[in-house]
Amino acid sequence: MGRSRRTIPEELLLLALDPTTGTTAQPQSLDLGLAGAQLVELALAGRIAPDGDRIAVVMPRPTGDPTLDSALELLRRRGSPVRAVHWIGGPRLGLRQIYLAHLERCGMVHAVAGQMCGVLPTTRYQATDTAISREIRARLDSAIRTGVPPDPRTAALAALAHAVGLGKHLYPGNEGRSSRSRLRDLIRHDPMGGLVAHAVMDVQNGVAAQPRRDRAPAPASAGRASATSATSAGGVPMQPRRTGAMARVAAH
Repeated sequence: MGRSRRTIPEELLLLALDPTTGTTAQPQSLDLGLAGAQLVELALAGRIAPDGDRIAVVMPRPTGDPTLDSALELLRRRGSPVRAVHWIGGPRLGLRQIYLAHLERCGMVHAVAGQMCGVLPTTRYQATDTAISREIRARLDSAIRTGVPPDPRTAALAALAHAVGLGKHLYPGNEGRSSRSRLRDLIRHDPMGGLVAHAVMDVQNGVAAQPRRDRAPAPASAGRASATSATSAGGVPMQPRRTGAMARVAAH
């Protein structure tokens, strides 16, 4: 994959970079968004494809982008399709820092060393060419303003920007409310972007909904027994216990 076109993870990180502070907005959720952006980029490159709510490798050939190829190899090693919510919610050790270093190597940002409170060392990042960030932002603004369905890359970028909470960073205050709403609506224009954006939001909300399975209807007597057991002696419905995947979201 050549450098003539920026990847969606790169663009998402540049969108999140605050030119005033040199830090990224929404740093915690941004790692999840970058993991999702990698999936979208791999799908656009024809390496993976959605299979329901799962991701399947369809072509394991490397893309030439080291960060994407690392994710592709991990997916390949799984051996079977993996649920998007479990992949995005898995351990991501410093994915944001990995991409900041990647952008620095590519010459898109430069690191500025500093100190916090005159003691703690800090590193801030400034875009080397602000025209790139303006062009990315202009694509989102155009899609929001015109209502014309955007290209798949822009639609996926908008979906991920909404999912990680960049809406308030890009379109702040009451005056930006309608723009934030339209940013959210752009999710529907790209199926893969929508899939990973919803997975990112599910991970943040602690939700990993299991696919619905058809089950044989229970006997009437069993249904009555279940209803009886779910009611306390005082006739007040009891709350069911949470078990299974709902209790293990963080472990995946």
